[in-house]
Amino acid sequence: MPSINKINKLNKSEFLLTFGNIFEKTEWIANKAFEKKPFKDVKDLFSKIIEIYEKCDKEKIFKIFKAHPDLAIAKKLTRDSEKEQNSASLNECSEEELKEFIKLNKKYKNKFKFPFIIAVKDKDKSEILNIFRKRIHNSIEDEYLEAKNQVKKIAITRLNKIFEIN
Repeated sequence: MPSINKINKLNKSEFLLTFGNIFEKTEWIANKAFEKKPFKDVKDLFSKIIEIYEKCDKEKIFKIFKAHPDLAIAKKLTRDSEKEQNSASLNECSEEELKEFIKLNKKYKNKFKFPFIIAVKDKDKSEILNIFRKRIHNSIEDEYLEAKNQVKKIAITRLNKIFEIN
């Protein structure tokens, strides 16, 4: 586990390499967090990174949403997304499950204009499909708030992984 002193000593490129994908393909958040150094402790680092995200306007939030891959069908995944999706066995879908993910991803994107986002940690593919089936019926505003919360959960999971926190 890296110490906060070690984190505070990272140069910008090292910091971005470590924290640049906390929010999927959204390095600018890590860039802004770098400017907030030094951090008092891990909690301070977490809160500053999450605060940057929380203060984003809707346009930036939608860009962050759109940086996320489709579940189970995306071909090019970041290393983080690939590990997360594989941990939920989304890389081992049956033909029937894959067809449903394709259908749901398309229907969801048509309705909400961004991909379905869910923090998959500790979930399996059938649980994810059940949640997907329910959330597709949400209102646009409810789903925006849910997706925003899921992105935050993913970011916290990724931060915890860096610091080996369960």
